[in-house]
Amino acid sequence: MNGIPDGAPEAPEAPEPPATTRDRDPEGRARNARPRDGLGRPLPYGAPGVARQPEGVERSPREALTEAQDLLDRGLPFHAHEVLEDAWKMSPEPERQLWRGLAQLAVGLTHAARGNAKGGAALLLRGAGAIAPYADTVPYDIDIPGLTDWARDLADRLDGPVAAVANAPRLCGGGGTRTAE
Repeated sequence: MNGIPDGAPEAPEAPEPPATTRDRDPEGRARNARPRDGLGRPLPYGAPGVARQPEGVERSPREALTEAQDLLDRGLPFHAHEVLEDAWKMSPEPERQLWRGLAQLAVGLTHAARGNAKGGAALLLRGAGAIAPYADTVPYDIDIPGLTDWARDLADRLDGPVAAVANAPRLCGGGGTRTAE
């Protein structure tokens, strides 16, 4: 098992850089070019990995939720977190806590799937707390009560790695919880 969920696209192989240089993106910012597995863990240079989500993509809130849900459903919560993080950074001030909390839920699931029970639980609870104030407004049909219940339930039962697909939440339209493993 190489950590790549079935059906996930493989990232292009990157050559190993010389030890004296830093990986940089086209704009010159420092970026780690190592391939990553399906849970966002770095792999050795040249290893096959999962294609990363591009950063800084402007999406409508519904597009961000749809893309994040697809990634969660495919067992890629780290990548879903990147989509939600873009939405957080580009959202208007009144919504920033909502999008930040959703990103924290995705990265909490990432840590839980990696077996980091303590870190996963902390992020799940932090994310639940961040989105809870939006429960009365139901922005974008996000299932705030279902997601907060899901996060608290998963945080309470973490004691080792969990399957990301089996434990992925539903972000919108009711049904924030799923039958977990």
